[in-house]
Amino acid sequence: MKVLLIGSGGREHALAWKLAASPLLDRLYAAPGNPGIAQEAEIIDLKVADHAAVVAFCRANKIDLVVVGPEAPLVAGLADDLDAARIRVFGPKRAAAQLEGSKSFTKQLCAAHNIPTARFAEFRDADAARKHVREHGAPIVLKADGLHAGKGVIVAMTMDEALAGIDQVFAMGPEAPVVVEEFLEGEEASFFCLVDGETVAPLASAQDHKRVFDGDQGPNTGGMGAYSPAPVMTPALEARALEEIVQPTARALAAAGTPYRGVLYAGLILTREGPKLIEYNVRFGDPECQVLMPRLKDDLLTLILATCDGTLDQVSVRWHDTHAITVVLAARGYPGAYESGSEIRGLERAGEIEGVTIFHAGTKRAGDGLVAAGGRVLNVTATGRTLQEAQARAYQAVDRIDWPEGFCRRDIGWRALSK
Repeated sequence: MKVLLIGSGGREHALAWKLAASPLLDRLYAAPGNPGIAQEAEIIDLKVADHAAVVAFCRANKIDLVVVGPEAPLVAGLADDLDAARIRVFGPKRAAAQLEGSKSFTKQLCAAHNIPTARFAEFRDADAARKHVREHGAPIVLKADGLHAGKGVIVAMTMDEALAGIDQVFAMGPEAPVVVEEFLEGEEASFFCLVDGETVAPLASAQDHKRVFDGDQGPNTGGMGAYSPAPVMTPALEARALEEIVQPTARALAAAGTPYRGVLYAGLILTREGPKLIEYNVRFGDPECQVLMPRLKDDLLTLILATCDGTLDQVSVRWHDTHAITVVLAARGYPGAYESGSEIRGLERAGEIEGVTIFHAGTKRAGDGLVAAGGRVLNVTATGRTLQEAQARAYQAVDRIDWPEGFCRRDIGWRALSK
């Protein structure tokens, strides 16, 4: 098969690495790609936002399948345009992609179908939102509608933070409603499933580390590391999340004539009452994908084709009996202002450690060298028989990388290891 992979981050490098191992694959293209993806795929100069150009490339090169990595092209309707051109695509159409594209859409769907989530109210007027916050107090959660690269949610722990946050979220999308939610107590976990319309095939769990510094301190980021599986997501909790959250969502979308096809990522909080939905994402997580792919025993391309073709009930999803962890190396200053262009050395030596794979997120070639070209730059991923072994291998690899301008958290995996 000829496959086109859309995306340029660490998630897409992990997908390319796994797709390249498929016996079904004849040729893998990627746009826009990165130097790590270039080790697995042929990088093509293609503007992903130009859907007509993507369709034209697929037709000219007889592409059998398009795998869309990030959420923005899906929310923009790339899957719709590919499907209209009769090109097989892995990822939901625009209407179903509202699960991530609109906080309001998801909350309304949850309310209509009794899907466990935080109590909420919607506002288009900042003064009304302030009145609601004063009446309900803090802590409280504020969510701007639309896509904001992980920065559209404010967890306000004090009244002053909440009132200041209202101005911030309204500025992000002045034409869209702002969602104000109750603050829920519990541990967070990520739960991934494949959905082919109404059939849901559970994949695996993971836990991310959003805060930039050790001990979950500092501002939120796109993710500073992850591990899988998440011990807190017991088989019983996974079964409840599947039955009470993911399956009702798939059924609701199918009944509405907008069936979901792709990977569905449920961000959960494990409360005393059971798992509740924090948010949906319509793609693999980043950096969670980087720990799922090394653990996946079955062929990814086979699973993707079953998802696209509506035959998930005919395939298995098996996992290696291993743990995986990924540590994000970021440019100093991230998630604030940072500088690009610093040289990175030592990746070959780091990759020699057993069980270690390094996925590129924000890099570019400069002559014969590799330089940083983003905030989150590398994902140092390791597997092991235990999470302790995987963590030790990952940090051993990190310490072999020569990049003084970078930094990482040194406590990835602490939640599971502390238990």
